[in-house]
Amino acid sequence: MKIALFGATGMVGSRIASEATSRGHEVTSLSRSGGADMGSADAVRAAAADHDVVVSATGPSRTGESHEPWLASVSTLVDHVGDTRVLFVGGAGSLLTPDGTRLLDTDGFPEEYKAEATSGAAALEIFRAAPESVDWTFLSPAPVIAPGERTGSVVTSLDTPAGDFVSAEDYAVALVDEIEQPQHRRQRFTVASA
Repeated sequence: MKIALFGATGMVGSRIASEATSRGHEVTSLSRSGGADMGSADAVRAAAADHDVVVSATGPSRTGESHEPWLASVSTLVDHVGDTRVLFVGGAGSLLTPDGTRLLDTDGFPEEYKAEATSGAAALEIFRAAPESVDWTFLSPAPVIAPGERTGSVVTSLDTPAGDFVSAEDYAVALVDEIEQPQHRRQRFTVASA
């Protein structure tokens, strides 16, 4: 399968690229520095035309800059990907507690992650508002994601955390599994290391 990957150099994106390549998929790494900006309608259309799947492992600025350009690029992705399948690396802040409260709205949610989590939740709403023709999947990690072991054993859930931790390697396993055998079309789901 031919996979276009925006954000292939980050912690999660690099592991998605490695996992997909190890399974025999052809991965095209797309980056702003390489002239392929997810905020460019032409770049998104070109990626969609030339690949079976488009994956975004991008995120908003962590240096205090506005998140609006990133959210605009998420909208551009949704608006111009056409009928090519799109998988989105989301955040955990929009996951729900058993009583339906978003994690980012709970007491004790780390203040330093609140802006990023709020923007991640807004990205999820962009996908949920997408036309029926957009074939999307939004994958949220467990509340803690970090480099670790590739166990290949994961548990999933839809909108409530499946566990407290997922290694970036196991997250990549779950995302590539979803590419190969779609189970969550036009849905958000979440994953934790088993």
